[in-house]
Amino acid sequence: MEWNDDELNSAMREMNRRSIKLPDGAEIPVIGQGTWHMGEDPFNRASEQEALRLGVRLGLNLIDTAEMYGEGRSESLIGESITDIRDDLFLVSKAYPNHATRKKLAAACDQSLKRLGTDHLDLYLLHWRGATPLEETVRGMEELKRAGKILRWGVSNFDTKDMQDLWSVPEGNNCAVNQILYHLGSRGIEYELLPWMREHHVTVMAYCPLAEGGSLKSQLLKDPAVVKAATNHQATPLQILLAWAIRNAETDGIVAIPKAGRPEHVLLNAQAAAIRLSKEEQHSLELAFPHPSRKLPLDIV
Repeated sequence: MEWNDDELNSAMREMNRRSIKLPDGAEIPVIGQGTWHMGEDPFNRASEQEALRLGVRLGLNLIDTAEMYGEGRSESLIGESITDIRDDLFLVSKAYPNHATRKKLAAACDQSLKRLGTDHLDLYLLHWRGATPLEETVRGMEELKRAGKILRWGVSNFDTKDMQDLWSVPEGNNCAVNQILYHLGSRGIEYELLPWMREHHVTVMAYCPLAEGGSLKSQLLKDPAVVKAATNHQATPLQILLAWAIRNAETDGIVAIPKAGRPEHVLLNAQAAAIRLSKEEQHSLELAFPHPSRKLPLDIV
């Protein structure tokens, strides 16, 4: 597929301008590439591989996956796509909670590395909290770091109490990232969890920032405030949702990982980094989808 060079160069310039730093100083882009449901349909394989490689070219060099995604098929797809560009990537994968013991975590990590065709992960996450004591999981993560198989670790789908529990165990405060659901129609983290993470220097990795897999997506895309902002910026409503998710990325430590299954969508995602919503637009969106006024259960897809 051929692409307009002006569009590609503009998207690359904007993505190169926008990044955040993890607690250890590593720099990552404010928009990455999600891969949930990718690698599952052979018919889409070539397009998905092209999308991943285009994303890296545009500066979306953070690729997120999990052993759960297609039971390893997403990792295998990525592995086939990055053989000559691994050094350009920030590669993230996640372990099932039932693999959270020290022994099982090491084995799960090895299998993910094998499928991805790499000798290390830039970030390894516990996909959600299970029955394994957090202290044991943390020990397992730290052992993987010392072995050089992962460079840093984090968690996913952890609410405030889970994070507090994590901080109470030895080396639990080495957690770099909490990957959580966050989009305009799901703002519950803003009441308590986001401030806690900001205070403790934990990066937010927002999954489903376009409300993928959620029942609110149609409502969001048709909302008058979203449509008006899209018209103002000559953008799509989906780009407005993504621009909103990263509106305070640099100050709040937020990166978004929309799904990147088709090249044309990857280009739109990269272009969204250039959209800066005005105060008036943000106010209109706030009225339509208000900030939470109380603690809400953590949304999970």
